[in-house]
Amino acid sequence: MSGILQSGQVLVGVDGCRAGWIALILRPGETRPQVRIYGRFADLVGESGPSATIAVDMPIGLPDRIAGPGRGPEQAIRGYLGTRQSSVFSIPARAAVEAETYREACELALKCSDPPRKVSKQAFHLFGKIREIDRLLQGDGGLRDRLIESHPEFAFCRLNNMVPMATPKKIRGAVNPEGVAERIELLASHGIDRDILSRGPPRGAAMDDLVDASVNLLMAGRHAARLTQPFPSGPVRDRHGILIAIHG
Repeated sequence: MSGILQSGQVLVGVDGCRAGWIALILRPGETRPQVRIYGRFADLVGESGPSATIAVDMPIGLPDRIAGPGRGPEQAIRGYLGTRQSSVFSIPARAAVEAETYREACELALKCSDPPRKVSKQAFHLFGKIREIDRLLQGDGGLRDRLIESHPEFAFCRLNNMVPMATPKKIRGAVNPEGVAERIELLASHGIDRDILSRGPPRGAAMDDLVDASVNLLMAGRHAARLTQPFPSGPVRDRHGILIAIHG
């Protein structure tokens, strides 16, 4: 097992999935993480324990206004990803994320962005999960110190000596076996047990969700070992004091 996974504390890598959330949880003394599905992020946080370091593929921190294509973190990592940068969605201002309908979200996003931008359908479908995490962070200042935003494609790039993956993970909405295989090789080289990946995902999640949760587990280990950096450097906080940064 990789040294970054031997931190002496609970490490959790998380991705959103059809059933809610898929998590890989590695506890001290264990050599293989547990793969779990949770319907609510709060249950995941509670079961992980009060000292767990958690890395999740979901935007954290919502500015009141947007200047350019998305938040600062999205703008900061796109240039590193080459042809994989289409995986980085532009997340709008807080008011738009808190909207209940797509039409309202687009209207509010236009008012809160420069230049004015609407919301993509892909980004809108994330809003429920973004709000779920955001509400937890607003009520739990301690959680802010140990829950970080990770972006899987950027995480793979970081683990691959800042070279983006050569093949896409999905093509036309379907999992691409070649892209998944490329990522599994990199995960295995950094200590993720191949057996976990060869078993496939549990019910309620897809193979790409399992792969993304796995790389986020490595990011949690890197963060616990103080090896991650925030993107952008010198990030700001939103009105609730929540850091607006992708860690990698």
